[in-house]
Amino acid sequence: MTQAARQYKSGRYAAIDIGTVTARLLVADVDKCGGITELHRDTAICNLGVGVDKTGRLNPEAIQRVGEVVGRFVKAIDGLQPEDGAPITVIANATSASRDAENSDEFVDVLAKLGVVLSVIPGEKEAGLSFAGASSAFPGEAVVVLDVGGGSSEIIAGQAGEAPRHAHSFNIGCRRVTERCLHDDPPTKAQMDEASNWIADEMREYLAGLAADGFGTCRIVAVAGTATSIISMREEMEVYDSKRVHGAVATSDDIEALLERLSSITLEERKNVVGLDPGRAPVIVAGLLIMKQIMQLMNADSFTASERDILHGIILDAAGA
Repeated sequence: MTQAARQYKSGRYAAIDIGTVTARLLVADVDKCGGITELHRDTAICNLGVGVDKTGRLNPEAIQRVGEVVGRFVKAIDGLQPEDGAPITVIANATSASRDAENSDEFVDVLAKLGVVLSVIPGEKEAGLSFAGASSAFPGEAVVVLDVGGGSSEIIAGQAGEAPRHAHSFNIGCRRVTERCLHDDPPTKAQMDEASNWIADEMREYLAGLAADGFGTCRIVAVAGTATSIISMREEMEVYDSKRVHGAVATSDDIEALLERLSSITLEERKNVVGLDPGRAPVIVAGLLIMKQIMQLMNADSFTASERDILHGIILDAAGA
C-alpha cells in the first residue's frame, strides 16, 4: 500500500533517535494523509558508542551524557503540549551501539527514570524506518536510501511510499571503522586501505544485487550526519542551514576531495573545518570512506542529501499503526 492510500492518526508526535554518535529529537504534527509539519528539532553529539566495538559495553559516562540530553528533549516536548490538551505520542528508539552492548538494559533504565520508554530496535527495523522517512520526500520514485551511522549503515531500495524491496543493515559505521582501523592522527594510507577493503568486501555482494534488480541507476538518497556534513562542508556553512542541505546534490568528486583533504590533517585541524560540527571531526574520515566505497560499488556519480530520515520514519510508523 502506498503512503498516499494510507490513513494516518492525526496528532502531535515526538521521535527520539539515539544512535552510536548522535541523539536527535523531532516533534511534529501529522495529518490524516501522512503530511508532517515540523515543530521542533534538536541534535547532540553524545558518542554513546565509544568503545562498544571493543568492550561490548556502554560506557557509564556515555550513558550519563545521553541521559542529560534526553532530559533536555523531555523538557522541550513538555513545552510543546497541544492547546487542546491532547497527548503527545513519544517514541524513542536506540540503534547500533545499544544493540551491540550487553548492558543496554542499564541505558533503558536510565531513560525510564526520565519517563521515556526506549526500544532497542533491530537493524532491519532501523532500515525500514530510514527508508520510510527518506523516501517520503521523493513520492513516486524508485530510490536507494543510504543511512551511514556511527555503528551501522543501512542501505535500502524500493519505491517511495511502499515497503522496501531490499533492506540490509551492515555493522559498519563511522565510529566502528574509526576504532577498528584508523588509529593514527592523521590515519596512514595502510589504515585507510584496510578500512576501504573491509567496507567493500562486506557490501559488494549486496550492492551488486541491487543493480541486478534495476536499482543501479535510480536516485540515491543519503541521510544522517555524514551525508549532510558533506553538503555543509562543500558549501562552507558557518551556520548549518537545513533548507540548503535538503535536496542538495553532492558528487563523487565532492566526496573524494573532502576525503583527501580531511584524511591529511589532524583531528584538531578537522575541528576547525568550516561546515563540520567539531564533535563529528573524530569520525568524519571514516564516514567519507564508507560513502566513497558505496558510491564506487554502485557506479554512482552523485547522491541527493535529505533531511527527511529515520525520525520522520519513526513518526509515520507510529501514526500509521
